[in-house]
Amino acid sequence: MRILVIDDHALFRIGLQELLERRGLEVVAAVGDCEDGIRQVQQLAPDVVLLDMRMPQMSGLEVLKRLQSAGAQMPIVILTTSREESDLIASLQCGARGYLLKDMEPDDLIQALRRILAGETVVAPELTVALARAVRGGDPAPAVGGMEQLTPREREILCLLAEGQSNKVIARNLGISDGTVKLHVKAILRKLGVHSRVEAAVLAVERKFCDKHND
Repeated sequence: MRILVIDDHALFRIGLQELLERRGLEVVAAVGDCEDGIRQVQQLAPDVVLLDMRMPQMSGLEVLKRLQSAGAQMPIVILTTSREESDLIASLQCGARGYLLKDMEPDDLIQALRRILAGETVVAPELTVALARAVRGGDPAPAVGGMEQLTPREREILCLLAEGQSNKVIARNLGISDGTVKLHVKAILRKLGVHSRVEAAVLAVERKFCDKHND
């Protein structure tokens, strides 16, 4: 995995680069200047871009829009301290493939990046409730009947998805294989009529599904 980091805080940027490289990932560039970062993305074509939200020259959203306007095809991930619902929603609306928090565990960051490269959109588990609040009042949610179709195991896995757990962690916690978890997740998405783990997690939180089944 080839990663490019754009973050104006030098200590965090350097520390993140060292952390990623110690785990065997390649950081092709780690820059603090937004214009330079945009040029580097175009020249180096990394697999994924990690982008800070609040920077003095331009915001992460502005950088994101510039990159997409320039035709960048790789996933762009916001890595920030901001837990603001407005920042989360704006980032996803502008095409970010992930919204992660800087205080997350290193191994969780690596796992999130792998999921993003596999095609998922990943939001920090702590922000699932905020995402659920934000989608209320938009398109109608899938019918509750979709949840009633879930098997006990699928219900269990849906609640673990709502906690932000990865397939690997779910498999370990339930004593089943990664492949079995993937099959269950596919079945959950199909029954709920959604297209991603994030949507399924949001739906579970919004309907207080896990609260009901944990009573």
